[in-house]
Amino acid sequence: MSFNKNSHLDPSQVQDRRGSGTGTRVAVGGGLGLVIVVAALLLGVNPAILTQLLGNPAAAPETTTSSNSDLNTTCQTGADANQSQECAIVGYVNSVQAFWADEFASSGTEYTQAQTILYTGSTDAACGYADSAMGPFYCPTDQSVYLDLSFFTDLQTKFGAEGGPFAEAYVLAHEYGHHVQDLLGALDTSGGSSGTGPQSISVQTELQADCLAGVWMHNAVATGYIDQVTDQDIERSLNAAAAIGDDRIQKETQGYVSPESWTHGSSAQRQAALKDGLQSGDIATCNTPGT
Repeated sequence: MSFNKNSHLDPSQVQDRRGSGTGTRVAVGGGLGLVIVVAALLLGVNPAILTQLLGNPAAAPETTTSSNSDLNTTCQTGADANQSQECAIVGYVNSVQAFWADEFASSGTEYTQAQTILYTGSTDAACGYADSAMGPFYCPTDQSVYLDLSFFTDLQTKFGAEGGPFAEAYVLAHEYGHHVQDLLGALDTSGGSSGTGPQSISVQTELQADCLAGVWMHNAVATGYIDQVTDQDIERSLNAAAAIGDDRIQKETQGYVSPESWTHGSSAQRQAALKDGLQSGDIATCNTPGT
């Protein structure tokens, strides 16, 4: 995957909090409760499983970085996105939001942009709290996507994904899929009423976000930010979707699969939903996410 080197990036869509070290650490089940219920934690991984994989975030020390890059000066064009991971994030976000803005406009409605907030270790979020062990998530309260870039390393080392730029793009596109659901009134924020299991509302919500991510992928080049998407890019995005399926993570962490407790879908479900969007490029496909 490569960016159009002449495309103009808009860094204002990404807020860089890295190195700020804001927030007061809280235990899972406390201040994180609303985030866990509403957000797409780790693109749909149960936080209880994350505790086993990544350690207890309540007990871990808060980490920061001494450098806080200025995206406004370093991320100006697609050429910058081809050279820098953080500028690539800006490019993904710009492309995703450009697509959805056009899609909403074509149906006579207005798309509201969501911020992507980069942080290191931990930060405050309107939904309660953001911790790197939680993975990327969308917070509907402030309509923002929260991301610690270290997640992309964890995606490979902890979850066995192949990684790569388009796998990272899938991560962001999935979270923006939740933003689209929020704008359309389709994001379930009711908590326990959504239930669990392969056909539950919570699983269908996550699968629809995967499908919406696929719709953007199908149209990514047309946004003008991305030059080309290769077959390998697509395969790696599908591999990332499979790596975070409920069944695969349950097998790795507890040694057996319990479908009745799924909240985000199996590897097969997530790949099928992503493929639906990738193949059609049409949001209508995502009315009934792949199962």
